[in-house]
Amino acid sequence: MPGALSTDLYELTMAAGYHAAGNDAQASFELFVRELPTGRSFLVAAGLEQAVGYLEAWRFTLDDISYLRSLPELSGASSDFFDTYLPGLQFTGDVWAVLEGVPVFAGEPILRVTAPLAEAQLVETALLSIVLFQTLVASKAVRVVEAAAGRSVVEFGGRRAHGPEAALHAARAAYLAGCQATSNVEAGSRFGIPVSGTMAHSWVMAHMDELTAFARYTAVHGARSILLIDTYDTVAAARLIVSAGLRPAAVRVDSGDLAGLSAAVRAVLDAGSLQETKILVSGDLDEHRVAALVASGAPIDGFGVGTAVTTSADAPSLSGVYKLVAVERESGMVPLAKLSPGKRTVPGEKQVWRVARSGETQRDVVATADELGPPDGVPLLRRLMRRGVPTESAPALDAIRDRCRTAVAALPDGVRRLTDAERFPVELSPDLDRLSRRVGGRDDQGP
Repeated sequence: MPGALSTDLYELTMAAGYHAAGNDAQASFELFVRELPTGRSFLVAAGLEQAVGYLEAWRFTLDDISYLRSLPELSGASSDFFDTYLPGLQFTGDVWAVLEGVPVFAGEPILRVTAPLAEAQLVETALLSIVLFQTLVASKAVRVVEAAAGRSVVEFGGRRAHGPEAALHAARAAYLAGCQATSNVEAGSRFGIPVSGTMAHSWVMAHMDELTAFARYTAVHGARSILLIDTYDTVAAARLIVSAGLRPAAVRVDSGDLAGLSAAVRAVLDAGSLQETKILVSGDLDEHRVAALVASGAPIDGFGVGTAVTTSADAPSLSGVYKLVAVERESGMVPLAKLSPGKRTVPGEKQVWRVARSGETQRDVVATADELGPPDGVPLLRRLMRRGVPTESAPALDAIRDRCRTAVAALPDGVRRLTDAERFPVELSPDLDRLSRRVGGRDDQGP
């Protein structure tokens, strides 16, 4: 879990300024994505359990404060800032968020924080990195799962992740999005995710011959064995397995013409009465290659997907931001908007209403937080923290996974397409549109 120093310096310089000014006004910030990555038609919210855990544990330690006191950039801060304010600081705000596993779209708040200004700002960096990264991975993984059309997908990407912590949470996000297992053992231990693994080419190469490698592996792992058969000659390796009377649970092919090789291997296995032995494939797969293999009719039972999911290789970042939308004044909470060209924001605290008909999601309406949404709409943001305390226990990861599967399946088929996907309609409510025009000074200027 990141600590309180997992923030940018300017958050601390601003906090020192708020402290000096005695400004502890309540403020609301919303985290959202400006634009969807190219080729993506929706995102899947993820990382909220870790975000809430981070806020609940958020404190500055004495060592943290000692380091901050040494920074020239904070030399203007008062001694009280270091001696009293920072030691006593903890998160006391409210958090509203879209539940994990729920599809979200550009411009919609995924999370809202309402807290004293300094608290709300100091947690910005960590919240962005937690929520955006896991949302990114879940959104990529769900595309691969959709492409697999019911065949199993295992997340294999820990070794290509940007560090062990990223690998851990990428595995969680991928499982949440529908992957059946992960190769990451720590993720299995930490989150209860099923783990899966085969063998490396080095195991085969370390033995005098391929058959010895297979026999010794199955002697240890028995009927659960998954044998990697493409180190030398894939089809010949399948024949060796049959002739030796080995009965592995599956074989894996990691290179070459995966469609052609899987067909040839299936024929060898079936002829040797190994119809129950599954064929798994891996090797630089992404949703498009998986979809092509499925469309080819290749007799593949499952896919191991690594780099493409864990790093979201085609779109390794989201245009996510965390923006001030309201601040407390004498008259109460006042809606605010940023008017910068190309980075304009919509003012005020918001709610997202999802409208469905006959089990299919039709549109989203972004409204002010205190207005009633469409009569057939369901609000997406729920309060997950109140005055710094979680309002409900985190659901089981399998329950989040079920929620994701159901919510994604409810999206229109055109929105779920891998290529040339339709744009999902997201509208502003009339009240929010009027507020946006008023705060932006555009009452008479049209859209």
